[in-house]
Amino acid sequence: MTIRVAIAGARGRMGSTAAFAITEAPDMEFVGALDYKYDGWYMNSGSLTQQQSGVRVYTSIAELAQQVRPDVLLDLTDPEAVFPNAQKAIALGIRPVIGTSGLTLEEIDQLKCRSEQKGLSCIVAPNFSIGAVLMMKFATQAAHYLGDVEIIEMHHDRKLDAPSGTATKTADMISEVRTPHLQGHPDEQVNAYGARGADVQGMKIHSVRLPGLLAHQQVLLGGEGELLTIRHDSFDRKSFMPGVLLSIRESMRQRQFINGLEQLI
Repeated sequence: MTIRVAIAGARGRMGSTAAFAITEAPDMEFVGALDYKYDGWYMNSGSLTQQQSGVRVYTSIAELAQQVRPDVLLDLTDPEAVFPNAQKAIALGIRPVIGTSGLTLEEIDQLKCRSEQKGLSCIVAPNFSIGAVLMMKFATQAAHYLGDVEIIEMHHDRKLDAPSGTATKTADMISEVRTPHLQGHPDEQVNAYGARGADVQGMKIHSVRLPGLLAHQQVLLGGEGELLTIRHDSFDRKSFMPGVLLSIRESMRQRQFINGLEQLI
């Protein structure tokens, strides 16, 4: 069976890379692009044209659903668009695969509820990189023994949200095995706001945004007289494509809400 995939955010750097990967996959077809503008235009080899050649762009997910009947909506948009896109997709019987970070815990709970009510899969993947997911799993294993943890995530300067979804997910996974406690000196003085980063149950998350970076994270776990550093680097958006294709395929096999690619590998 060929999986019919629509992409929200197909004009972006991640979206255009995903469109190519889906087009090249033997069991998938890129059938439509969801956007906030360029309705009625067409995407052809990464370029936009008004000629009827390639994959049509829609600004209405209802019209997209009616015209091209996608099985899956791959969302690679931004924190403001992702939740309404996913809500509408589930209501229309389309399986959301979400690579956009920025969903709140309340929004995730709502999507889980709607997904389960419909008996339709919904996959939220803060990071599609297999290596990044392994980094998160390894860090969680290590935190059983080294409970003082700081996370440094580094991304390109066009990223909208901080901390990253990967860093937040890593902290959530570690929190399941780590006893909450404050780290550092009990009388620590912070002389510049934010110098110690965001606080998650005593763990610290630091966000770096610079041109030249893509997606990088290191988890530092400290013990008496030792330091364990677990690091992952993505240098090209192609590194996310195996996880994108895996998630799309799994969305057709699953019938429940899945939060995190680590549940699929």
